Amino acid sequence: MVKQIDWHMISLFKDLPDETLAFALESAFTRKVAADEFMFFQGDPARVSYVLLHGYIKLIQTTPKGEQVIMRYVSPGEEFGIIAVLREMNYPVTAQAVMDSEVAGWDDETLRELMLEPQIALNGMKILATRVQEFQQRTQELATERMERRIARALLRLAQQSGKKVPEGVHIDLRLTRQDLAELTGTSMYSVSRTLSQWESLGLIVCSREQVTICLPHELVRIAEDLQ
Repeated sequence: MVKQIDWHMISLFKDLPDETLAFALESAFTRKVAADEFMFFQGDPARVSYVLLHGYIKLIQTTPKGEQVIMRYVSPGEEFGIIAVLREMNYPVTAQAVMDSEVAGWDDETLRELMLEPQIALNGMKILATRVQEFQQRTQELATERMERRIARALLRLAQQSGKKVPEGVHIDLRLTRQDLAELTGTSMYSVSRTLSQWESLGLIVCSREQVTICLPHELVRIAEDLQ
């Protein structure tokens, strides 16, 4: 049985009776994923749904032009690959571990058996609806917002997911390369580097290799919300 996290807080299993939750966890398998390892690729048949136990996973989408865009980062306790509950669907994204991670998983047959429980089915539909809305918002953001706003929003989202308070401010506690940030914001690595350097000179952030600390979060909020 998988017990590493508080399963009552997991969206797919919210409001379940203890005995139903216990059955769901007995049905799961666990998998360790090395840093940079791919779990599945965009276009693969969706046959397994996961919950991240620890670590971080990034979900990447390749556009028709061949460009890579990071759609979101998955934090511990979050589901991904939930589309496996639907028959004959393909994963719309590629999943890659950011660091050594571990997941719990359910194959499509097991997941559909679990979906016979009305509460799990309702939770699953809510998750799917939320993911569709998130992807729509990300697509609109990438298409309409200026580059500085996209970078500021991305850093604030990551700080909310993985931020740790340090004397300098809020440290984003995951490996974040300039290329990652470029793919996350739909811009070039040069533009990201230039913007981060400008913000660092103003004291908004502190950057080191693959690390970012936000020193003045309220200033990033001002940029993200385009406030004067």
